[in-house]
Formats: sequence, structure tokens, C-alpha cells
Amino acid sequence: MSVFANLVERLADLLQPLFGACAAAAAIVLFTALVRLLVHPLSRAAARGQKARTALQPKIAELRKKHGRNPEKLQRAVLELHAEEKVSPLAGCLPGLLQVPAFFLLYHLFSSDTIGGRANELLSHQLFAAPLGGRWTDALGEGALLGGPGLVYAGLFVVVAGVAVFSYRLSKRMMAANPALPAGGEQVAGLGAVTKVMPFMSFFTLVTVAVVPLAAALYVVTSTTWSVVERAVLYR
Repeated sequence: MSVFANLVERLADLLQPLFGACAAAAAIVLFTALVRLLVHPLSRAAARGQKARTALQPKIAELRKKHGRNPEKLQRAVLELHAEEKVSPLAGCLPGLLQVPAFFLLYHLFSSDTIGGRANELLSHQLFAAPLGGRWTDALGEGALLGGPGLVYAGLFVVVAGVAVFSYRLSKRMMAANPALPAGGEQVAGLGAVTKVMPFMSFFTLVTVAVVPLAAALYVVTSTTWSVVERAVLYR
């Protein structure tokens, strides 16, 4: 935690001439971008996997004709086909899972009063009028919706809502163009639930932004926006 706190402080010092009092917030955005750059090769691999999975649809259609009356055998055959072709139906989840540690680091960093036995100086930083260690409920208590912190969160909610709508439309378009299974086919175990929920995932970000410290919310908003743009480019 101390090492990570020093990293954020150093990034904030570097960005101070450009962003002034919001330098720590800008450092979090920059840190998020660095994390996403590190994960980007995996995202590209996931995109290739998605395209490879789409290419398997004719073979899956053949398996459906062969084992259509035996759902369990069809599921095993489909999973074996994915294994033989080295294609994972859930490969796209890996880039998101690898970002979880970075999110929790920020969450704990801006939820702790002390770091390494000293007062957590990062809690004094703000994004405009909103403390990076504060939450939406704190903003409502201090100045309601029209107060400075409330307006900061309102701006974040507008950004998240816009990104979520774009992501929803993109996901629906991708699923229509590349269905997980042919129409009328049996679903791979567990995959149906994932594909149904996927278009709505970005809307869950609204809840996350409302309940976590503002610093962690910035990470989530930046990472979600990056993900949507990345998907639009890689899956076009």
C-alpha cells in the first residue's frame, strides 16, 4: 500500500503543473490508462478468440444436427471442439479479471486513514470540490445535488450513462452479428446466462460509482470507457 501510495503521489506531482488541485485525480486516470495498456495484448487476444469462435459456428451447426436429440452429448461435443481448436467461450473475461487487483488497491488506498503508520495524505486531494476519498452519499449530505461534490458526481453519472448506452448498443449489435450459437441450438453450459447479462454490464457501473470512494469511481469510469472504445475498434 505504501509503495502504491507513493506511485500515485509521484504521478500527481508530475501532473501538478497541468492540473493543479486536480492532479491526484488526473494521476488516477493516467494510472488506469497504464493498466489498460498493459492488459491490451490480452484484449487483442480475446478479440481474436471471439473471431475464432465465430468461425466455429458451421462446425457447431453440424454437431447440432448430429446430437440434436441428446443435449448433454451436444454440450460435451461443443466443449471438446473448443478445446481442440484452443478457443475459450469465456476468453473475453480475462482482461477484466486482471484489473480487479488495481481497483481494490485504489479502493483500499482511499478508504484508509493511515498508510504505513502515517496519515493518508492522499485523502486531502480533490476532483474539483469532491474529495477523492469521499462517496456519493457524503456528497449528498454536504450539499445535496446542487452542491459542488454533488455536481461532480452528477457529471460522472452522465458520462457513465452515455458510455453504458453506447456499450449496450454495441453489445447487442455484436451479439446479433456473431451469435454464441446457431438459432435453435443448444447452449454451452453457463454461456447463455453470460450472453444475456453482457449487454447490461456497463449499467452496473452506475451502482459502483455511487458506493465506492471517488478515486475508485474514477478508475471504474475510465476503465469502462476504455473498454467500450477498445471493443468498438477490435471487434469492428
